[in-house]
Amino acid sequence: MKRVTLHIAGKVQQVGFRSKAVAIANALGMKGNVQNLVDGRVKIVAEGEEADLERLIQGVNIQNTLIYVTNIVKDYSTPTGDYESFYKLVGEGETDERLDTAADLLKELIHVTKNGFDRLENKQDVMIEKQTETMDKIDRSRIEIVSEIRSSRDDFKSHVDVRISMIEQDLAQIKAKVMI
Repeated sequence: MKRVTLHIAGKVQQVGFRSKAVAIANALGMKGNVQNLVDGRVKIVAEGEEADLERLIQGVNIQNTLIYVTNIVKDYSTPTGDYESFYKLVGEGETDERLDTAADLLKELIHVTKNGFDRLENKQDVMIEKQTETMDKIDRSRIEIVSEIRSSRDDFKSHVDVRISMIEQDLAQIKAKVMI
């Protein structure tokens, strides 16, 4: 068993990083906690098997759309056994502030979504009109192509009929000469 204290820098506060860290730590059977620091970093204290601690460090080194870890400072020490589980520490007023922010973002999302659908509806009307025009052009082209094919087939049939007739006449003349 070992203990590691991590100081994680980057875009790690107010983006769900601590919840992600708790999920990873719990999946690995870690004990400890995660908390935001005033300087914008996040601190993780975890106790567990050395291999699991390394997996935790790899797991929290997240770089995606919301979370972007730029640096992890590790400090290993002897475990104290002070923790019974792994949990997130929440500062005073932090939950209320986050709920207010979440409500504001939800309102904005609803507004954008409604306006977006209105604009999308207008664009769909234009798109349907263009699709109808295109389908009409395709139908006209199909009719022209079918007509052209029929005409070509009729021309070819007439040509073949004439050639067969000529061959039949030639055969008849050959038979007549051979039978003489």
